[in-house]
Amino acid sequence: MEQQSSLLKEIRSHGTRSFPCAIYRTHSSQKGVFVKHHWHEEVELLYFSGGKFRLEINMESFPIQSECFYFINPGELHSIMAETSHRHWEDAIVFSPGILSFDSCDEAQIHLINPVLNGRLLFPRCITPEQPAFIPVRNAFLDICQSFGQAPLEEPARQLYTKASLLQILATLSTHGLFTPTEKNMDKRVEDIKTALTYIKDNYQEKIYISHLAEQVSLNEQYFSRLFKKVIGHSPMEYINEYRVKQARRLLEKTDLLVTEICLECGYNNLGNFLREFRKYTGTTPLQYRKHSGKSSL
Repeated sequence: MEQQSSLLKEIRSHGTRSFPCAIYRTHSSQKGVFVKHHWHEEVELLYFSGGKFRLEINMESFPIQSECFYFINPGELHSIMAETSHRHWEDAIVFSPGILSFDSCDEAQIHLINPVLNGRLLFPRCITPEQPAFIPVRNAFLDICQSFGQAPLEEPARQLYTKASLLQILATLSTHGLFTPTEKNMDKRVEDIKTALTYIKDNYQEKIYISHLAEQVSLNEQYFSRLFKKVIGHSPMEYINEYRVKQARRLLEKTDLLVTEICLECGYNNLGNFLREFRKYTGTTPLQYRKHSGKSSL
C-alpha cells in the first residue's frame, strides 16, 4: 500500500461488515509525512521493524528508532513522519474490538473484553523487545498477517485464526498488566481539531471560512488557526485545499465528469484557482492526471 491514509476520520471500511479487521503495509522512500493525521473508531496495532519515524498521537510525539509495537486506541488522532529518506515501511492491523466478544458471560468477557469494548480499558501505548510481552505479541501479529494471505476474508477458518491471535494478544497484555484504565480528562484541543476536520469533510463542497471552523469549537480565529497548524502542520486553508484536491483526484480516477464539473463539485468556484491548487499538490494538470490514471480525457 503506497503511502495511503485518510486525511481525517476514515470513512473506508476495515475488512468487511461482518468481520471488521484488515491488515495494511505503508511504505515510502521519502522523508516527511508518511501517514497523515486521521482517526478511526477501531483499534490499530502498528509494527515498526526498524527505520526512524516520529509518531504523533493526540499531540504527543513518540520518536521511533528501532523495532517496536504501538497501539492506537479508538478515536485517537495520529500521524506518522519519516525521519530519513531511506526506504521504510510499517505494518498495521486495524480491527473492531467487537469481533472478540463472546455471547457467554465468562470472566474474560466481563473483566477484560467488555471494558475494552466500552472504552474503560485502554491498550498500552508501546511494547519494545525488552518487555516480556513483546515476543508473544509479535508472534500473534505475524500469525494474523499469515492468515490473511492464505484464504478469502469470508473463510470461517481464516477468521477463527485471526480472532484467536487477537485474543492471544489480549491475553498477553492482560497477563503482564499492560491495560490501563481510561482517563476522563480528554485533551479538548484534540477534540476541537477532530471536530474541525469532520466539518471540512462534510462541507468541502461549499465555501469554508476559518471563522466557520472556529465557530464549531467556540474559539477565536487567531487561536484556532495557530492550534490547527500546530497539530496538523498546515494552515486550515492549506488543509482544505489539499483535501479538495484529494477528492478531485478520486473523481478523475473513478468518474467521467468534466474538469469544470469536478472543479465545482470539489468546492472551487474559479477554474483558475482549481487548476493552480491541483498542480501545486500533484505537479500536473487534471487532464494529465486522468490520462495517467487510466481514464480517458474528456
